[in-house]
Amino acid sequence: MTAALSRTARHLISIPVVSVMLIGSALAATPAPAGATSCSGCHPPNARVGTPVPQLVGQPASQIVAAMTAFRAGARPATVMDRIAKGFSEAETQAIADWYAAQK
Repeated sequence: MTAALSRTARHLISIPVVSVMLIGSALAATPAPAGATSCSGCHPPNARVGTPVPQLVGQPASQIVAAMTAFRAGARPATVMDRIAKGFSEAETQAIADWYAAQK
């Protein structure tokens, strides 16, 4: 492989890598949707915090939505989450779940 071809190949490979890095940092910089910041009053930011309240960061959005739906319907035992869940629409719940799922 010639030096010029090798340089071109390196540049072509670096384009997707840089694109992924930029997209990833844009997702991390996405501001929290309305209501999401109130979750951090009880839910820990990471697993190192010892609490019976589960961490939301990095959980699959579908799991968060399912839990909120169950709380809202009274199908999941709760102390306060049943009342909190009723305060969010399905669209708000999905937006919050998507945001927490994207956080790493």
